[in-house]
Amino acid sequence: MEPAACRWGILATGRIARDFATNLRAVPGAEVVAVGSRSPGSAEAFAAEHGSPGCRAHGSYDALVADPDVDVVYVASPHAFHLEHARLALEAGKHVLCEKPLALNVAEAEEMLALARTHDRFLMEAMWMTCHPVIRAVADGVHAGRFGTPRQLHADLGFVVEKPPGDRMLDPALGAGALLDMGVYPLTLADLLLGPATTLAATAVLDDRSVDVDVAVAGRHEGGAVSALTASMTSASSRTATLATDAGRIDLPGGFHHPAYAVWTPRDGEPERIEGLGRVLGTGLGNEAAEVARCLAEGLRESPLVPHDRTLRVLRAMDDVRRQVGVRYAADSPVQGGSTGA
Repeated sequence: MEPAACRWGILATGRIARDFATNLRAVPGAEVVAVGSRSPGSAEAFAAEHGSPGCRAHGSYDALVADPDVDVVYVASPHAFHLEHARLALEAGKHVLCEKPLALNVAEAEEMLALARTHDRFLMEAMWMTCHPVIRAVADGVHAGRFGTPRQLHADLGFVVEKPPGDRMLDPALGAGALLDMGVYPLTLADLLLGPATTLAATAVLDDRSVDVDVAVAGRHEGGAVSALTASMTSASSRTATLATDAGRIDLPGGFHHPAYAVWTPRDGEPERIEGLGRVLGTGLGNEAAEVARCLAEGLRESPLVPHDRTLRVLRAMDDVRRQVGVRYAADSPVQGGSTGA
C-alpha cells in the first residue's frame, strides 16, 4: 500500500516546529509546502532550511492558512495561542495537528473541537507518545490482559529549565508551567494504561509569578489502580515510568514518553524486551505525522490513537490540578476546573 501523501503548513517557527519539520523527512509522502510566521525573515529562513522544494514562506498566519496547497496545519505556537491559531486554520478549511496540550483548559479545547465539527475538519492533539511504537505495544498488551491486571503506575518527567523570564516555559501569559509542558505526559500515560482518573490529589511548588515549577499528583483510576505522577522544571529527574501489575512489572526507561524499548519482568520469569509495533520515524514525532496522514487518507476526523475524549479528560484533570495548587491563566473562567471525583 502506498504511503498517504500529506502537504503540511507549519504555523510558527520555534524549536518544536523545527524538530517536527526535521522529523517529517522520515515520513513517506510528507512535504512541508508552506510555513507561516509573524516575521517574514523567520518564515523565509525556516522554509529554506526545513521546507520541501518550492516551500512558500508566509509573513502572516492568515496567509499560511489561506495557502491552497496546504492540507493540514501544524500549530506550533505557545499554549496560550493554540485556540486562536487552530480557529484560524479550521475556519480556513484546513485540518489541524495542534501541539500539546491542545489548549490552556478544557473549555478552550471543547471550543476547538466544536469548530472542527462545524467545519468538518480533522483535529488532533500532538500527543506523539501515544503514537510511538513502543508505547502502542505496551498499551495493546495491557488492554489485552497480557501483563495481568494493572495496579500501580509511577511516571516522572522533569529537567532543569534555564530560560529567561519571558520564555514560554516561564511566562504565565504564555501558559507556562511544569504541568502543561511535562505533566501532560504522565497524566496521559496514566489515562492510557489505567483508565480515567476518578480522584486526583495534587501539590506543587510555585515560583514568584505563580508558575508551577514542581508538581506531584496522586491518582485513583477506574478499576481500582493508583498512580503517582511527577513533573519538574527544576530537576534532572529520572524521566522513567513503571507499571506494576499482579503478574509483574513493565519498565519504560529514561525518556519514557518516547522509549527505545520497554522491559516486561513477570513475577516468576525472565525479563522480556518489548521493541514496539513498527519502526520509529525520526525521533518519534514522525509517527504522529504519519498517523495524521493515515487518518486523512481514510476520511477520519479523529485519530483512534489520540482520541478527543482522552484529550479532554487529561485537560479536565489538569484544570483540577491547577485549581488545587493555585495556578490560573487569564483564559480561565472565574471558577475554572472541578474535581474529577470524590
